[in-house]
Formats: sequence, C-alpha cells, structure tokens
Amino acid sequence: MASAAVFALPATPLAAIQAPELRYGSAADAGMSARVLEAAEGVYRDAIERGDLVGAVILVARNGTVVLHEAIGMSDRDRNVPMMKNTLFQMASNTKPVVASAIMMMGEQGVLDLDAPVRTHLDEWDNERSATITPAQLLSHTSGLRIPTLFLPDAAPDTDLVREARRFGEVGAEAPAGAYSYSNPGFNTLGGLLELLSGERLEAHLDRVMYTPLGMDDSYNYRAEHPLDGKRARLGPMYYARDDDGAWSPDEAVTIPFARASGGMISTAWDYAVFLQTFLNGGAYGDVRLLSEDAVREMTRDHVEGAEGYGYGWSTPDGYEGHGAGPGHFGHSGSDGTDAFVDPSSGLIGLVFTQTPRGRPPFSRFRELVRLAVEPGEG
Repeated sequence: MASAAVFALPATPLAAIQAPELRYGSAADAGMSARVLEAAEGVYRDAIERGDLVGAVILVARNGTVVLHEAIGMSDRDRNVPMMKNTLFQMASNTKPVVASAIMMMGEQGVLDLDAPVRTHLDEWDNERSATITPAQLLSHTSGLRIPTLFLPDAAPDTDLVREARRFGEVGAEAPAGAYSYSNPGFNTLGGLLELLSGERLEAHLDRVMYTPLGMDDSYNYRAEHPLDGKRARLGPMYYARDDDGAWSPDEAVTIPFARASGGMISTAWDYAVFLQTFLNGGAYGDVRLLSEDAVREMTRDHVEGAEGYGYGWSTPDGYEGHGAGPGHFGHSGSDGTDAFVDPSSGLIGLVFTQTPRGRPPFSRFRELVRLAVEPGEG
C-alpha cells in the first residue's frame, strides 16, 4: 500500500513565458461583436424574467480578454439579496475537471500511474470485480462501476473519503470495462486516492496545488457546516423546487461531513474562469504551469467509443480531439445549475452559473451566440 507521506507537488514556474491571464476589455479588443454578446446575455435575462431561473452570473472571455461579466436576478429572493459577480455557487459536477487535473498532476509527478490498477493503493479493490480497474478508467467513466449513489449506505459516523473509496472496491464493477457510464463513485475513488497519496484532505490538497497557485481565493471543497472563511453570506440558497404558487423554494441543506470529489466545489464565476483559461492556455496561467500541454491534450480528447464523448474529467460533446486539435469544444456542467465550456479553435471560454438546477437554462443557445459573436476572420 502506498505511503501516506505528503508529496510536494508545486506548480512549475514558467521560465520566461507569461501565459495569458484574465483581464477586462471591450468586445472590439477581442474581435467580437458587442451586439451579439448582448443577445447572448439577453437569453438569460429573458429566462429570469420568465421565472425559469432565479438568478445567474455570466462570464465570457476571448484570448484572456473578459468581454462579458454580468450578474442578473437574485441570489436570495426571500431575503432580497441580488446576484453579485462574486456570488459563491455550489458547483456539483463542475468539480470533476478540477479533481481530474489534480490526478493528472500526480501522474506527471510520477506519484500515480493512471494505468496501474486502483488495487495498487487500495487493498479492498483486489478482488475479481475490481482488480483490473484503473484511474484512467475512472477518469473517463469507463470502469464498469454501476453504483447509483454518491456513497454507499450505512457509512460509519466518522467515515472519510478514503474509507468510502475502499468500500466501493468491495462492490466492484457490474459491467465490463470500456462502456461509458457516468460514475460519481468513480470520481470519489479518485478523491480518495488524492487523499491517500498526498496525506492531505481533499480540500487542503486542491488548495495547495491548484487554488493558491492560480489565485483562486474564493474556491473551496464543501462539507456540512463549512465556514468558507467567513464568506457564507455570499453563498445563496439552492432553488430545487417550486411551491404551491409556482415560486421557487429555497433549500440550503448540505449533509455530507467531508469534502467529496464527485462534486462539492464552491467557487465564483471569476475563479472558475481562471481554471478554464488555464486549460485554454495549454495548462498554464501567468507564470504558473499546472499541467503540460500533453496532459491537457490527453484530458480533453475523447476517450469513449460511441456518442457520449468524455475525456479525463471533461465532457467532449462533439468528439473533441484534444486541446489544439479540434473540432468542437470541451466543458462540463453541474447538477446544481452551473455550466462552462472552452473552445480553443476560437480562443473562447464561457460560463453561466445559476442556483436553479431544475429551471430552464438556455445554455446551448447562449454558447451558440457567444461563438457567433466572434467577428468574421477572427476565428
């Protein structure tokens, strides 16, 4: 079994190259149409006015120039708190690309072999159903795991991510490896490996190797009663259902007592845009390199046979062939109402964060308009 010693995984400074960092500018500065961007923003203003959503924060950037960053509607309707650009959001599965990045960093440091069986580190996976499952298969949802819940029932009161990852191995795969089946337990196992191999809790590890180096000061990995450095007032309630009058009802319940890897990230639009820009830059931001360009290509190319389209922690809906190779884009959504994409062919990143997961977000139309906003000859 692997040692629990803390491995130093610092972000690598770039020698003389400064990768683009986010900065505000005009649509013209970025070779985009202000009028079309206004239309993209308008589809969300209309959705909020119709009552399809309670509020949203929108951010679009091209080649590092932020051309649209707006807060619309309400963060907390009952308390009359408007949505703000620095509102904190529950990111749900938008957490997965972040966790996958940390796993790839361990791979590049030689701490974790993505193609070696998980049982190399977790003895409970050394059985007929789990013995051949690898981190690479967990990253692409092709491991054969079919556990339908975030965690198994009857967990011990003092359990943690590593202990729950061990229990997944005792259940194991119910289908042959290779076929795509979205697996939250698979990503929670990856989080357990991060904790085991770093000797740190997931939140502390991600903060050390990613959030702090990138200046993502408003990013956390949530657990029940998390203090969020005194920023809880910036975290609005979730609106999962409508009341008898058709109005959205707030719900703030978070009951899992430890940070998980399938979801649970808390962040702002700006912080997550920094993360997206890092991928658009091929793994670097400013003078900090998190991942090699080869690692970014591997994460963002399609690893799934069939129509689903999934890389390592990223959805690749158009059969994306890897960073810098095209076609299409890569991105991810979260079941609590967040969505984000990166389009390297146009130098674009775009995201819309809401807290109305069962509303009607017009994200596909928004993304289409953002792409159309690139002026002819600027693509």
